[in-house]
Amino acid sequence: MKLNGKAHKYGDNVDTDVIIPARYLNTSNPDELKIHCMEDIDADFAGKVHDGDIIVGGRNFGCGSSREHAPIAIKASGVSCVVAKSFARIFYRNAINIGLPIVESPLAVDEIKDGDTVGVDFENGKITVNDKSFDIAPFPKAIQEIIKAGGLLKSIH
Repeated sequence: MKLNGKAHKYGDNVDTDVIIPARYLNTSNPDELKIHCMEDIDADFAGKVHDGDIIVGGRNFGCGSSREHAPIAIKASGVSCVVAKSFARIFYRNAINIGLPIVESPLAVDEIKDGDTVGVDFENGKITVNDKSFDIAPFPKAIQEIIKAGGLLKSIH
């Protein structure tokens, strides 16, 4: 799987309440959640994100509560991938479970600037930005199949 998109870059400790504010958790409808994705950290996000774009975060991306609403909102907004220095473990698993590819690469995050075009090649384990390439661990086949299917539940049906 190869992805290419514009970077929307944020800092460290982007928590699930910033990704999708708690005041919108009265629904799990992806079309509703995407309207409010990232609005407390970037009020313009929903209007500027395009299908295929990539969120770039610092350390501990997705910390906070264990709700699946956060990765659902990100995926529904059209984001194809999240690249961060590190992820909260429950967010990492929730993202995989709903079919949102995420990858850790501190060196790539340091290179990426907001608005850069970023390429992610999961099969060959590479992130490219600004004519530089960074190695990443390729997803195991089982995780590739979950993401390809669109999530864990879809992969077992």
